[in-house]
Order: sequence, then C-alpha cells, then structure tokens
Amino acid sequence: MALVGKRVGILLDMSYEYLEGLDALILPGGWSPDYLRRDKRMVALVRDTFNAGKVVASVCHGAWMLCSARVLTGKKLTCFHSIRDDVENAGGIYEDSPVVVDSNLITSRVPADLPQFCKAILEKLRS
Repeated sequence: MALVGKRVGILLDMSYEYLEGLDALILPGGWSPDYLRRDKRMVALVRDTFNAGKVVASVCHGAWMLCSARVLTGKKLTCFHSIRDDVENAGGIYEDSPVVVDSNLITSRVPADLPQFCKAILEKLRS
C-alpha cells in the first residue's frame, strides 16, 4: 500500500513514565526531523535523553533534532552534507565520516552508512 502525498496522523504516548526504560533514541533521516523538531515534546525528549547520558543516534537529517535540542556544543558528529551549516551553527564539530561516535552521541551521514551506524549503536549499547 502506498500513501504517497497523503498525510497520516500518528498518536504517540509521550508520557515520560513510558520512556523510563529507554536505552537509546534513534533519530530518523529524511524530512521527518524537520516536522519532529516542531513538537516541543520531541525536542525535550531528545534533550533529556541526551543529558541523561543515554545513547542518542542520528542518521542523515536527524541531526536537525540535535540542533533544536541544543545539545551539539563542542560535539563531533556527521550528518547529511546539506545541513552541515545548521550543525556548525548549533555548535557542533562536523566530520565527513561514515559514522562518528562522541560519548553517547552516534551519527552517520546517509543510508549507505547504515551498516557502520548500526554496528556502532550495538557496540555502545553492549558497553
């Protein structure tokens, strides 16, 4: 079934009680982060998860959420090349690598980097 060009509503329980057992937060790429970062609850979730020292992983345009959460100051990361300026303006240190790990932050550039990205997430969760 294809829903090209259609809007789909999603109901999500954003209560923190539901999220207490969270070990990692993985931010998607594509255009969805541009919509997600408009929701203050989502931005707060990213910021709180990051500040709690839990794994926050982002691929492609997912770094927009990190910019909006204001967690990038002094952090090394990568992202899709077109949002490099956004990342640097938010205080991040851009690296053009398939995957970058800086403490609890794991980032990658594009879907082709997913094997390295997933491996880095699993390694971090195991440690």
